[in-house]
Amino acid sequence: MDTTGTTGTTATTGTTGATSTRPPTGAPGALRKLYFLRFAFAAVWAALLFATADTLGPLSVTLLVIYPLFDVACAVVDARSARANGGPVRGLYVNIALSTLTGIALAVAATSGIPAVLRVWGVWAVTAGLVQLVVGALRRRLGGQWAMIASGAISTLAGSSFVAQAGADDVSLSNLAGYAFLGGVFFLVSALRLKRTGRN
Repeated sequence: MDTTGTTGTTATTGTTGATSTRPPTGAPGALRKLYFLRFAFAAVWAALLFATADTLGPLSVTLLVIYPLFDVACAVVDARSARANGGPVRGLYVNIALSTLTGIALAVAATSGIPAVLRVWGVWAVTAGLVQLVVGALRRRLGGQWAMIASGAISTLAGSSFVAQAGADDVSLSNLAGYAFLGGVFFLVSALRLKRTGRN
């Protein structure tokens, strides 16, 4: 994990010689757009999965695999923006690796049934939640990151519950739909907070 914190730009006032640290102006705007996109995707994805949550058919399996791969694409865009603005990127690279492996693992698990899918998703939710929590903490100076920190913490708890649910008799994918939608809401909250921070 990147433990250097969020890198800002240093501005010097001409009369006093004092310095102040603030995040690059382009970083919050890029994150805001990405977070809005992630909310929209999560809302549509959750609705589609909820409609097919009782069985593992072609649509539900496709949705399961697409979700972590979409996460990979977003993390790649996020990492490029963070690197260009001098922000932390190691956590994002870890997330890219985790989500890529999860997409592959879900495709394999889907051939064994819903319990196997829940176990894979649960492990991913725990690990990705920890990464999201750390990245949010490192970016706290950008504003709007408390929602990402909270989302990461909740994801770790939800992941543990998914693993536990896999052992139940009557299992479905409906809880994954709820998990994704809640995560999308946190992205929306963070995007709105970033917009407010940008105006300030």
